[in-house]
Amino acid sequence: MEKIKILIATGFGLGYCPVISGTVGSLGGVLLFYFFRQLPWPLYLVTVITLFFLGMWASDRAEVIFQKKDSGYIVIDEVVGFLVSVFLIPWQWPWILAAFLLFRAFDIIKPYPLRRAEILPGGIGIMLDDLGAGLYTNLILHLIRIWL
Repeated sequence: MEKIKILIATGFGLGYCPVISGTVGSLGGVLLFYFFRQLPWPLYLVTVITLFFLGMWASDRAEVIFQKKDSGYIVIDEVVGFLVSVFLIPWQWPWILAAFLLFRAFDIIKPYPLRRAEILPGGIGIMLDDLGAGLYTNLILHLIRIWL
């Protein structure tokens, strides 16, 4: 069971990238979006919510195993955060690139109240700030789509 938790928490090993593991994890989200993009939106939403809770479960234990709060090896939060970013966004490269860049910016900058989410213990603290970054990104992209 421990190996499964580590596999999930590290985004199937993407988190072991020696540099920019969060960015690599987000690219894992792009790959999953490619496969999930044709799901009906309710099923997509259920899938992302399920991945969020799996991520909480796995990263909670992975944090203990790696002996570091929000270890860089844990990237399931970036994977899920990106999937939130592109909810109901078309699979077109300008939109995907915009989502990727905005999500990474929000994940790094952590505007209010995202930084406060990191204070929460274990898996919930790991996952919530990226969920928020994904929600901010998604909102901006939808506002741009409406404006255009």
